[in-house]
Amino acid sequence: MKSVHVQSLDIPFKQAFVHASAARAKTESVLVTVTNEDGVEGIGEGCPRHYVTGETIESIQQFVDVHRGQWMAFTAVQNLKEWVAEQAAVIDENPAAWCAVETAFLDLFGKEAGLPIEALLALPALNGQFQYSAVLGTDSLQSFEKQLQRYRLAGFTDFKVKVTGRLHEDTDKMTLLAACQDSTIRVRLDANNLWSDAESALSYLRQLPGPIVAIEEPLKVGDYDGCRLLAREMKVPIILDESFLRLNQFPAIQNDSPSTWIINIRVSKMGGVMRSLDIARRARELGVSIIVGAQVGETSILTRAGLTVANSHRDIVIAQEGAFGTHLLEYDICDPVLMFGAAGQLDAKAVNGAGLGLTLSG
Repeated sequence: MKSVHVQSLDIPFKQAFVHASAARAKTESVLVTVTNEDGVEGIGEGCPRHYVTGETIESIQQFVDVHRGQWMAFTAVQNLKEWVAEQAAVIDENPAAWCAVETAFLDLFGKEAGLPIEALLALPALNGQFQYSAVLGTDSLQSFEKQLQRYRLAGFTDFKVKVTGRLHEDTDKMTLLAACQDSTIRVRLDANNLWSDAESALSYLRQLPGPIVAIEEPLKVGDYDGCRLLAREMKVPIILDESFLRLNQFPAIQNDSPSTWIINIRVSKMGGVMRSLDIARRARELGVSIIVGAQVGETSILTRAGLTVANSHRDIVIAQEGAFGTHLLEYDICDPVLMFGAAGQLDAKAVNGAGLGLTLSG
C-alpha cells in the first residue's frame, strides 16, 4: 500500500438541521483515501458524533496515525476481517474511524478485483428499488409545513418526525400530518433521548394526536427497562439508535418479544459494513426488524455502504434513512451522487462499477 490518508469534510448544508441533541449547518465527517502502488484509490467516510460514540474529527485523525502502519500491509478482504475480529475493543472506541478505513479498503480491493463490494463479501448483488423515509426536523412550524408539503408532493408516505419536548409545537406538527388524511402514511417519532423516565415520556406521548408506528430513543441511552415499559404501554416498538452500537449489546434485548425493538443500523456508528452486517444477521435470527439509518450530512460514500446492508437484509428492513445528497448538501464529493428521487426511491441501477462504484469529483 502506498498511502492511507484522512481529512475532514466541511460541506455546508442548504438548510440547518436541528434535533434534541444537536444543531448542524454543515457536515461533521472525515474522508479516508487508500492508494495502492499503481495509484488506484479507495474512498471511505466516517461521521464522528461525540454524543453517540465519543468520537471527534481529531480523534479519528489520531486513530489513523496510530494504526496506519498496520493497515499499509493489507492486501485483501481477509486482512480486514482479521483486524475486525482481533481489534474489536479498539473499534468499539473508534467505530466511525474504522468505518471510514474499512470502507476505503473495500472500495480499493473491489476496484483491484474489478468487482463490487457485494461480490467481495459474498453478498447478493444490488438490485431493485430502495425506499427512503422523509425526515422532519425540529424547525419552526412554518418550515415544518413547507417541508411536509414538499415531501408529500414528491410522493413520500414514510415519515420520521423529530420531537422537541415542547408539547404545543409537537402537537401542531402531528396535527398537520394527521390532516393529510392518507391511510398509507406511516409516522415514527425520534426523541433523541429527550426524557429522563418512562412515566414522563408516556404522559407526553399520549397527548400527541395521530397514530405512530414506533418511537426512537425516547429515554436516556441504555435505559432498556424504561423502554420496555414504554413499548408495552404505547403498544409500539422502540427504535434503538444511540443505545445500540455493538453486537455484544444483544443480550440486553434478546429475551424480549421481537416486536419490542427495532435496531437503527447506521454504518458509521456500528463500525463499518462488516460489523453492521453481523448485527443485521443476529437481528434476523432473533426476529427483530431493522432500520438502515444515516448520520445527518453523509455523502454518497456512506449512502452506498448502507445499500449493501439494506440489500442483504430486505426481509427485516422496515425503513431506510439518508440518501439526501444535494437535497441537503451544497455539493457532494462523489460521482455519481447517490440520492433519493421521486417518492423517496433510489434505483440500484444508479450504482455500477467496481468497489463502491464511486469516484471523487473535482
